[in-house]
Amino acid sequence: MLANLIKKAFLKSLWVYHCNAGACNGCDIEILNVLTPYYDIERFGMKLVASPRHADVMLISGAVTRPTLPIVKKAYNAMPSPKLVFGIGSCAVGGGCWFDCYNVTGGADKAVPVNYYIPGCPPRPEAIIYGVALALGLVEKKVAPIELKQMEFPIDMYERNKAWEERNVIYKLIKD
Repeated sequence: MLANLIKKAFLKSLWVYHCNAGACNGCDIEILNVLTPYYDIERFGMKLVASPRHADVMLISGAVTRPTLPIVKKAYNAMPSPKLVFGIGSCAVGGGCWFDCYNVTGGADKAVPVNYYIPGCPPRPEAIIYGVALALGLVEKKVAPIELKQMEFPIDMYERNKAWEERNVIYKLIKD
């Protein structure tokens, strides 16, 4: 339903505003890498803009820190509607390794409503392109064809026998 609404709301090219909410710059490098001629995201009609007032899409990277929280909200409110927000990277998804620090409020959803998340630390440029293309309805959603089941823990590492070899598999492929 959201994909159909996005197709109707964003018929023309998307202008993207990049907002660093306290990232380590790993995600920032990958976002800027997407804009290089090697990946050439402009072929999909996406362009990086400097002001949120000109943007249709906001890419938030990093865990939202207390000093950046009002700035992120102000940038989001400056964007014209309709607007999309993508959380880029593990820190934007849930705070990453900084989730319980005193100056971190959490992921990007603590500051603004996030429409899509692209996890990874940092996410690869292909993942960012796929996530944005999936949101725009340009590609089909891919689902992993296997089901994983977590094996029981703890594993006794000093008992090396056949039972240990069978238990040493963390994830096991379940066949139908």
